[in-house]
Amino acid sequence: MSNPQMEDAIELSPRFEAENPGIKLRFVSLSENEARAKITASVATGGDEFDAVMISNYETPQWARNGWLVDLDPLMDAAYDRDDFTPTIRGALSGPDGHMYSVPFYGESAFLMYRKDLFAQAGLTMPAKPTWDDVARFADRLTDRQQGRGGICLRGKPGWGEVMAPVDAMINSYGGRWFDEQWNAQLTSPEVRRAVNFYVDLVRRDGQAGAAGSGFSECGNQFSQGNTAMWFDATVAAGLLEDPDQSNVAGKVGYAPAPTGVDGQSSGWLYSWALAIPRTTAEKGPEQVDATWKFLSWMTSKPYQQLVGEELGWTSVPPGARQSTYRIPEYVAASRAYAPQTLAAINAADQDRPTRDPVPYTGLQFVGIPEFQDLGTRVSQQISAAIAGQQSADEALEQAQQYAATVGESYQQSGGDR
Repeated sequence: MSNPQMEDAIELSPRFEAENPGIKLRFVSLSENEARAKITASVATGGDEFDAVMISNYETPQWARNGWLVDLDPLMDAAYDRDDFTPTIRGALSGPDGHMYSVPFYGESAFLMYRKDLFAQAGLTMPAKPTWDDVARFADRLTDRQQGRGGICLRGKPGWGEVMAPVDAMINSYGGRWFDEQWNAQLTSPEVRRAVNFYVDLVRRDGQAGAAGSGFSECGNQFSQGNTAMWFDATVAAGLLEDPDQSNVAGKVGYAPAPTGVDGQSSGWLYSWALAIPRTTAEKGPEQVDATWKFLSWMTSKPYQQLVGEELGWTSVPPGARQSTYRIPEYVAASRAYAPQTLAAINAADQDRPTRDPVPYTGLQFVGIPEFQDLGTRVSQQISAAIAGQQSADEALEQAQQYAATVGESYQQSGGDR
């Protein structure tokens, strides 16, 4: 998975090889959508090209149930300190038996990032707990097309892990859900219609140029270059924004909780890019598992956090995974603008109760069922087309409802269990 934290790990990996001369590393780095497709196809079919894979809290519990992953608990020693992982992240990466089947490289929730200087110039004040109506009002004020500036950056790129992440979070905040308790699709409910129309209208009115092709990386570039006044996205973005070597807005950014919709419902989420060992690695023998675990445990350890901070800068430390990170004095000082918000958002996230009304699935910015990889991608394509102006949000949801209904019917026919 290609992201700044993974690029840092690749840069530092010669340190690991020097300390473990019998182990050689080879990385395959792909964009998010490509990585998901390739890794899923490999692990699901028993491919053996990867000794280790980067997955998330979406795949981990499902793949653990399927027997596709190595149980990592027996490989952890006291020094590794499993209990140091942030509790919500640790739980999200565990299987039905409570054992961890992947270990977090970093963890995230979502928050609202905004330009403090632009707010001050416009006489605006960010509330301690902003609503989406607040965000829309601010975006209207701060959009300046003559200056090439959008009021807000929001993802529009197709992909269940791209545009659907913030859209799902907004649907939750407006009291919507994908399915009711009987697996009836709910994507044309008033709550979902309101949320998706709000999202599409906001990004079309006040969003960044090329919004329908913007994912996390593109929005990060837009905001760090000063081209948008606000950005709602993953908390992991803060380290990039506060690095003066990569960002034109370092020191100018404020961080507010994820906006709320109705009845104070939050649009926060819970996510972790994590490392796992496919069962096919175990089939190569215990020596291969041991060598793979040496690297995974190195990359997710307390000493690795220290190494990144000392070698690459403290804003580059992978956030959210380990509680002890937030007790390192240098990291506390470097991240004081955003670390408290990050940790509070991660600790507050509950993917087992993601919506206002009861649902038969888990997951805040995804639906934790195998079919969601395809379903979420199909729905994301409809939402992206609406953002591009090719159809209305309601038309997108009519088609999305049909996709979801087909999945829901399969669960109804199987008694709700697949």
